[in-house]
Amino acid sequence: MSANSSFNLQSSSIDDDHSPPSKLPLKPIPGNYGLPFLGPIKDRLDYFYNQGLEAFFRTRIDKHKSTVFRTNMPPGPFISSNPRVITVLDAISFPILFDTSKVEKRDVLDGTYMPSTAFTGGYRVCAFLDPSEPNHTLLKRWFFSLLAARHDKFIPLFRNCLSELFINLEDQLSDKPGKAYFNTLSDSMSFNFVFRLFSDRNPSDTKLGSDGPKLFDVWLLVQLAPLMTLGLSKWLNFLEDLLLHTIPLPAFLVKSRYKKLYSAFYESTEPILDEAVEAFGLKRDEACHNLVFMAGFNAYGGMKTLFPAVIKWVGLAGEKLHRQLADEIRTVVRDEGGITLSALNKMTLTKSVVYEALRIEPPVPFQYGKAKEDLVVQSHDAAFEIKRGEMIFGYQPLATKDPKIFENSEEFVGHRFVGEGEKLLKYVYWSNGREIDDPTVENKQCPGKDLMLLLSRVMLVELFLRYDTFTIEAGRLPLGSSVTFKSLTKATGI
Repeated sequence: MSANSSFNLQSSSIDDDHSPPSKLPLKPIPGNYGLPFLGPIKDRLDYFYNQGLEAFFRTRIDKHKSTVFRTNMPPGPFISSNPRVITVLDAISFPILFDTSKVEKRDVLDGTYMPSTAFTGGYRVCAFLDPSEPNHTLLKRWFFSLLAARHDKFIPLFRNCLSELFINLEDQLSDKPGKAYFNTLSDSMSFNFVFRLFSDRNPSDTKLGSDGPKLFDVWLLVQLAPLMTLGLSKWLNFLEDLLLHTIPLPAFLVKSRYKKLYSAFYESTEPILDEAVEAFGLKRDEACHNLVFMAGFNAYGGMKTLFPAVIKWVGLAGEKLHRQLADEIRTVVRDEGGITLSALNKMTLTKSVVYEALRIEPPVPFQYGKAKEDLVVQSHDAAFEIKRGEMIFGYQPLATKDPKIFENSEEFVGHRFVGEGEKLLKYVYWSNGREIDDPTVENKQCPGKDLMLLLSRVMLVELFLRYDTFTIEAGRLPLGSSVTFKSLTKATGI
């Protein structure tokens, strides 16, 4: 949402004292890329198999005594023509990736490679465009218009979808005590919400039936396969690396699935597409391909990782935090007479908990940008010169867990952003920008940033209006976390 829309969630932009000194020593960037071809492959094997994602970065930080260094990023040969990057892995250097006056964001959504446009009807959709490209402005203005026109539907529609989710969750726990898998239920709920938001139709009433989430999942998997590992046995690592990270998977593998999604959106969103053509001058098919990408990759894909992460960290935090959240939520809802934007903005602990989940497990962990000019980037203790054309890379969870910014940075602290803690929101990076910034046509921040915050808060509100506490088991997936509910304790005394 834009800053000027009628929907806005409050946040703070208070300055703090964590900024580095204005003059730092200019140092050469440590690290190297190794031998051509062999260096990128070695780094890829370390990243996926020998060390693992986070250890890959931490070992190099320790080795170079710097959060800014040179390395190769997967996938490397033969998918990426140039895997060389300069990392920015602390909270001070990382924001250079958001400054579109200094870095170019053209075709860097997935990093050092770009999936074929055959996945998106032959178009470079908005997410791959740099803000300097005219179509970026047109498409993003259209997205802002779509969301602003539907802001009255956000809360009631999402609450309706959540009601079905919790019914299904209770049914699963009843059928198989201690084993209710949240992710599948959440994915179905998320897809239903997104489709109904833009089409005013239930997907079950279209040719999609209940297949929408699975269709999007496979479409996402094939595009993002070069960036993930499936966690197979070590004896199968070579085969997985050969299949996923060496040659891009062709778009024809999901052509029929994508066509089914595209047709459902094309047939169900006629007023939206009319507006795109008549008010924004877009081609109808181009608008629909962009709508499918926004709905599937940005919205559904974001919810697919965000909602399980919120439930995971709140669930693992335990009963004390649950009681505090339930008390705040029930008191505010009672005093305000319902679940409204005004009520949600008064739930300071609930807001903080969502921010903390976003801090400790951002739904999009990677950021890339190519330097538009020679520039100097500062970390906490040094400055580094980056040359025009060099690719800059940031692994967001390390920047948002910077121990020089956040006390107990590796721990989930629910009240971290309450009161004076709001000052630290400038270091929460999760939506292609800082939490205190707003999406505009000039930047790459997600148009639905405020909507994602709203939905996460509403989900917690509905959860703790229904239940006093719950227990979960958490695990890792190729995309995000897995959550299995072990128990739910229904609310008493309401």
